[in-house]
Amino acid sequence: MTELRIDSLLPAEMATRAEYLGVRKAEMPIFTMLILSILAGAFIALGSIFATTVAAGGMSVTAADGSVAFSTGFPYGVTRLLTGLVFCLGLILVVVGGAELFTGNNLIVMAWASGKVSGGAVLRNWLIVYFGNFLGSMGTAVLMFFTKQYTFGSDAVGITALKIAVAKCDLGFTQAVALGILCNALVCLAVWLTYSARTTLDKILSIIFPVTAFVAAGFEHSIANMYFIPYALLVKMFDPEFMARVGEKVPHLDVLTWDAFFLKNLFPVTIGNIIGGAVLVAAVYWVVFLRAKKAS
Repeated sequence: MTELRIDSLLPAEMATRAEYLGVRKAEMPIFTMLILSILAGAFIALGSIFATTVAAGGMSVTAADGSVAFSTGFPYGVTRLLTGLVFCLGLILVVVGGAELFTGNNLIVMAWASGKVSGGAVLRNWLIVYFGNFLGSMGTAVLMFFTKQYTFGSDAVGITALKIAVAKCDLGFTQAVALGILCNALVCLAVWLTYSARTTLDKILSIIFPVTAFVAAGFEHSIANMYFIPYALLVKMFDPEFMARVGEKVPHLDVLTWDAFFLKNLFPVTIGNIIGGAVLVAAVYWVVFLRAKKAS
């Protein structure tokens, strides 16, 4: 008689599910994979838009004597918490809506380690999905530029977008790698937790805390950065009137360049994301739950 269970899957069962899903992802037709990865890039960009808008809420007014008369902003930690909570929209859309995200797909390593898919199939998935994520993120950034939403809140949204991008382009190589490692460890743990879920609500709750944690802590997500930095670059390059208004409010704007985006952020952060997801999460859980099964 088949046992009927309504509770969540246990970790050993989650590992088997991760292995099964890894095979399905690796064997997906290229066209389907590309379309779903473009969607994922757009979904993460939507979460980034939400996060930028919420992060733009803080504003202070200075009195005549130079002191702060009043402030509408929350303390740093509270602002980061709220920003992280709303950014969860991106991964929720990916997981529940069904899309292919490079960072989450680092978990395919579990299927590869079990011998269920080839190394070539894993690399094919990663390359196609990474490219599709880039298209989806960039396309959303271009569309958002034309909305001029960055002028909302008396230019607060645009100032915040520029400050976010400048900070990301000003990271050291080792720092960016380390921030990328920690970020995707949490992202892949969020995806891993959804493998235990039996309902949509379970999946959403599984995502919220790990993703909120990585955003609040300031960790670096390569796919989110495909939106954050190009969006700010588009504003900087193609709206001189806006930049003339706000330029003095954003220090170190000179570091915000396409070269810095690719070489100082995207490249090291992607390396870190792979280490965090494929090694610290996928490989570790494979050793714990699936290695013995393969040996037998």
